[in-house]
Amino acid sequence: MKQIILKRGKEESLLRYHPWVFSGAIHHAEGNISEGDVVRVCDANGDFIATGHYQQGSIAVRVLSFEDVSIDDAFWHHRLSEALKVRQRIGLATTDKSHSTLNSKLSTTAFRLVHGEGDQMPGLIIDIYGSMAVMQAHSIGMHLARHAIAQQLVDVMQGAVSSVYYKSEGTLSFMDPENGFIIGSEGDNIALENGLRFYVDWQRGQKTGFFVDQRDNRALLEQYARGRRVLNMFCYTGGFSFYAMRGGAELVHSVDSSAKAIELARRNVELNFPGDPRHEAYCEDAFKFIDHSPLTIDHSNAQPTVNVQCSMFNGQYDLIILDPPAFAKHRGALHNALKGYTRLNAKAFEKIAPGGILFTFSCSQVVTKEHFRNAVFTAAAQAHRQVRILHQLHQPADHPINIYHPEGEYLKGLVLYVE
Repeated sequence: MKQIILKRGKEESLLRYHPWVFSGAIHHAEGNISEGDVVRVCDANGDFIATGHYQQGSIAVRVLSFEDVSIDDAFWHHRLSEALKVRQRIGLATTDKSHSTLNSKLSTTAFRLVHGEGDQMPGLIIDIYGSMAVMQAHSIGMHLARHAIAQQLVDVMQGAVSSVYYKSEGTLSFMDPENGFIIGSEGDNIALENGLRFYVDWQRGQKTGFFVDQRDNRALLEQYARGRRVLNMFCYTGGFSFYAMRGGAELVHSVDSSAKAIELARRNVELNFPGDPRHEAYCEDAFKFIDHSPLTIDHSNAQPTVNVQCSMFNGQYDLIILDPPAFAKHRGALHNALKGYTRLNAKAFEKIAPGGILFTFSCSQVVTKEHFRNAVFTAAAQAHRQVRILHQLHQPADHPINIYHPEGEYLKGLVLYVE
């Protein structure tokens, strides 16, 4: 039997249901254990505590259950059923084939079905886009279980999901896993979110193809957009941009350093607002772009670049979105990340018009809410602007946080009124 025996006293966090076993807590292993194996975790006396996936590294075991159960098809079916039940209770999911997972009230076909530790499946992400499920593993154990999970997923969804695409090249790059369909060979490449349509590039796009974690925050931004001139920094595929347009924005400028993202942002805006002249997109590094002042638009250039100047600053924007990628992937990068958030927000405070609204975010897990607020407060002081907090934002309900695993609260944001 494959078992991990803990050092004496190192079981305390597990007894409080924290789902990780750190390598420093392990006394020894019993049995021939390989990475990705299911192991029993026992205290120094040999008493069972938990079952989980083993992997070399700082987090040595990711707990799947605090009961002594078999990790088999029935286990995955139960876990996925419980995850689906949560999404049904919050009004995001249905297994009605006629709706193809469509929430008919909100017209939403994109949501997260499995959110790692938040759904007691650490190391696993599953996002749903209509009849397509995109699965991403963050642990070797989940990688090895991918086929069994995919089969149970289709069964649990009762036909509402017909294709499962596996995408873990970016999360398990040291293993060189191959992306591709586990079940099916095609899927919906257009999904709905609150009635707005967007293309999902699950093969080449970031994460699983779209950032479904900003759904509620995009809907909030729509309420503030009417009559405003909007700058969407780090726009990726333009989610905040087309919400702002539906909200009645006067103009919307989208900026991202990725040419592929900008192309997709343009396509998404055109999908929802064909021929609308209010939107322009720019492929540019955010820090360089935000430093260009004063700027004017060259409308004759169909592909704006670093040298293009666009009318944006000196108070000409009155709604700015800052949604950068994670500045800190680990605790060693925390200090530089906070400096980066301070610098970025200070630039926005310097440029935004009086009475402007700033939506600012951090998705760095190691950056706490307090860290982020202090960085933004410092930026406001450096810019000598009076600022009020209107909203404190976080990840949506389909990205649940295990109460015993506070590290799962990764997305934090502030909506600020700037005098």
